[in-house]
Amino acid sequence: MDLATLLGLVAGAAVVSSLILMGGNFGMFYDIHAVIVIFGGSFAATLIRFPLSAMLHGLPLGAKFAFTMSNLSARDLVDELANIAEIARKSGPVGLEKVEADDPFLAKGIRYVADGYDIEFIRDNLERDRDNFLLHLNEGSKIYRAIGDCAPAFGMIGTLLGMVQMFSNMSDPSKLGPFMAVALLATLYGAVVANLICLPIADKLHGKLVDEETNRTLIIDGILMIRDSKSPTLVREMLLAYLPEKHRHEENESVPA
Repeated sequence: MDLATLLGLVAGAAVVSSLILMGGNFGMFYDIHAVIVIFGGSFAATLIRFPLSAMLHGLPLGAKFAFTMSNLSARDLVDELANIAEIARKSGPVGLEKVEADDPFLAKGIRYVADGYDIEFIRDNLERDRDNFLLHLNEGSKIYRAIGDCAPAFGMIGTLLGMVQMFSNMSDPSKLGPFMAVALLATLYGAVVANLICLPIADKLHGKLVDEETNRTLIIDGILMIRDSKSPTLVREMLLAYLPEKHRHEENESVPA
């Protein structure tokens, strides 16, 4: 569970709710017309931008990975792959059959090596798996960003519609309040949806895409070296290039001479 995402949403909701309750109640800030223009309009515009298949993949995948953390960091993966290389050197590929990995992508690579698949087959399948996953994660990021871009614009559309309706009914004071509520609440909904939910999730997904690309590429390189019977020391040294400079020194210092 990615606590940062959860805490951020809870904190943002708490701030908005507190401000509402300090000056009234939630009923004052609900209007069905504003809900329709923001959520209906944003969804419709996003549906025009992307294929339906991308929407069906991207929205749930983005929501899932915005609230989940990778099982292992790049530093943990270096250590685990070096240990797997040590097992493979001592027991051969057959010894990897008993190795269990928390990361499904890593477990898949270990299984390929244990089953004796050709190195080109392993590379092609793992790279295809990585690229497809990153493609869907990138789609999720783009879709949430598109909704975040559309929501304030449709808030402005709702505001304009409410003002036109308000000025068209100046002779009937009883209608001025509801139309003004539509005008103001549409802008409020659009700002909240964009700046508290969609744009932050889009940025979070982009960051996780970068991390997942690094981790999965690191796993592919490590698995291929293990399949090629490289020594554990060489595997570790080669994979340390994926770590930030500071972590490389820490990793080298932690390895016994």
